[in-house]
Amino acid sequence: MTDPSLSAPVSLLGASRIRELATELDLKPTKSLGQNFVHDANTVRRIVASAQLRPEDVALEVGPGLGSLTLALVEACRAVSVVEIDPRLAARLPATVLELAPQYVDRLHVVLADALAVKAEQFPEPPTAMVANLPYNVSVPVLLHLLSELPSIRRVLVMVQAEVADRLVAGPGSKTYGSPSVKTAWYGVAKRAGSIGRNVFWPAPNVDSALVAFDRHTTPTDGDRLAVFKVVDAAFAQRRKTLRAALSGWAGSPARSEEILRAAGVDPGARGETLDFRAFRAIAQAAQK
Repeated sequence: MTDPSLSAPVSLLGASRIRELATELDLKPTKSLGQNFVHDANTVRRIVASAQLRPEDVALEVGPGLGSLTLALVEACRAVSVVEIDPRLAARLPATVLELAPQYVDRLHVVLADALAVKAEQFPEPPTAMVANLPYNVSVPVLLHLLSELPSIRRVLVMVQAEVADRLVAGPGSKTYGSPSVKTAWYGVAKRAGSIGRNVFWPAPNVDSALVAFDRHTTPTDGDRLAVFKVVDAAFAQRRKTLRAALSGWAGSPARSEEILRAAGVDPGARGETLDFRAFRAIAQAAQK
């Protein structure tokens, strides 16, 4: 017989309960840690639904805060690892899950760490999906670090600043296409998954938010990723310049830059914003020959 507690929907955090928890912890949300807590249950449910989680998934959440999203995640999948940098929040989270979703508390694993430095061995098992309201001030480096460190992640659904979402999903030729676009494309395909209003947060941010869905390539991209990313950074550091000029410092001289570009089949007069990640890979490979 099925345990009825496992079929009952989890009670999520509302605005009043979030403020009570913040008062209990003497917590004043800080911009430096990107602390804006979602208090709208419908938004939380929408995020989890957009993540397309499977019951067998092991989810990773970054910056769980007071647990708004965590409660929905422990209900949706087999296990959830959360990475929290604030010791007060990390210590309180299991109690919140025990209070509101006691039947799922064993699914939760808390990692007290900086998401920019967390390592794969800190997780009890490899995460297969990442769902998070990322701290807006470090959202891109956190995403790229975790995609690199945790190749087991096949699916990502993150909430980020709307401008950042535009950059992550942009394609070659777009005004918002840049280094984050290329580096994200190295790992997989990103697309917009909707917008989020400011009024679902406490405190309300002064920027618009958006959801980005990401699916990892079914086979890893071949090539030296770090070498390719150096080319990408050099190309976009001076994005208004031609690649011949922009890559001259990286290559050693304008003449060597042009030689490498021609060997890679890339027009030296082109600009970085016109190339996809495969072209940058070709440039890095040509430089090594």
